[in-house]
Amino acid sequence: MHKKKKWLGFLIISPTLVVIGVFVYGFIGATVRASLSDWNSFRKLLSGEFVFSGLRNYERLFADWRFQTDMWNTLFFTVFFLFGCLLIGLILAALLDRNLKGGRIFQSIFLFPMALSLVVTGTVWRWFFAPGILPNDPAGVNVLLGQVGLKSLQWGWFTVTDTIGPFNLALVPVIIAAVWQLSGYTMAMYLAGLRAIPESMTEAARVDGASGWQIFWKVKWPFLKPITLSAMIILGHISLKIFDLVYSMTGSGPKNVTDMPSIYMFEKTFRSNRYAEGSAIAVIMLLMVAVVIIPYLVSTLRKSD
Repeated sequence: MHKKKKWLGFLIISPTLVVIGVFVYGFIGATVRASLSDWNSFRKLLSGEFVFSGLRNYERLFADWRFQTDMWNTLFFTVFFLFGCLLIGLILAALLDRNLKGGRIFQSIFLFPMALSLVVTGTVWRWFFAPGILPNDPAGVNVLLGQVGLKSLQWGWFTVTDTIGPFNLALVPVIIAAVWQLSGYTMAMYLAGLRAIPESMTEAARVDGASGWQIFWKVKWPFLKPITLSAMIILGHISLKIFDLVYSMTGSGPKNVTDMPSIYMFEKTFRSNRYAEGSAIAVIMLLMVAVVIIPYLVSTLRKSD
């Protein structure tokens, strides 16, 4: 009887397994195969001609200054994006957890950006950060800065090519837009964690004379550590493959200052018809995401066992 139920369950999920096998792992395999070939023309793609070229496409990419810039941009975007989302989300959750008057209204306001697509967010923030022609014809936020007497703070925003070391300052507006979009998500995760903490624990800490900061750090924070890890995994996955927000907001930017691997992959594949190199970028992006996701999945499975 037990074996029959086992086989019945397998038959029920088998269509899903087939679809996943073909359209996920099958396409991943095809992408890896293409990245090891010389499929860098539309004619070769149509004819199915395959000439094995080894790791030549990967060597070309890592020697390409634009791809090097993309990797640095991804690193800095991910670091500041994660930090901003986690910090703002935690602060907002801590404030809402105090059951302030009108808290539900503010909770909905903070969650509202999640209802928008990243394309809409990129378009709106592009209007906001459009610098105009400085100093005589400012636009966007630069107009506001001029009206409130902060004309000295007017800036080129995502059009600047200035750097601090390898960090492109044009990424700052992109990071702000991304944090605005997803900090409400981390707020919701932290708020759920805070409200799951037994009230008796915080009351006992207050009776023992603990301050508000000590209660948060010693009592509440240990409960929030797993939530922080989960949020970092999810946000890290989003940041490593970010495309729509950056593409709709800035594109590659002047001198590729806001370029990302996903944008480079899109241009290599669909504009230059260099399918092998585009596939190589896709594989590298997949590996970056796997480095973030797999350790988390392994630790989760071990805990469940």
